[in-house]
Amino acid sequence: MGRINPYTLRMQITRMFEQGQSMFCTLKVRDWLLERNEDPDEYEIIFHQKPAPPRAVAAMVVEIELKRKDGEPTDSWLAEQVNLFT
Repeated sequence: MGRINPYTLRMQITRMFEQGQSMFCTLKVRDWLLERNEDPDEYEIIFHQKPAPPRAVAAMVVEIELKRKDGEPTDSWLAEQVNLFT
């Protein structure tokens, strides 16, 4: 059974960028992929910093893009889950 975490991956990554710890973000996403029985070596992990929506607490948010290295499309469920922001 996986760990229960009240924060989404996207929220954690955004905080890490805000705190100057962006160098650890790739490792965090790789661990997240392993927890979902995905091979992180099959994916290129790309981060996109974007302005936060109006009235948001943070000034920016980070969107996570997963690109398969073999050229196949990333599973839509996985792409949606990696960017949940609730």
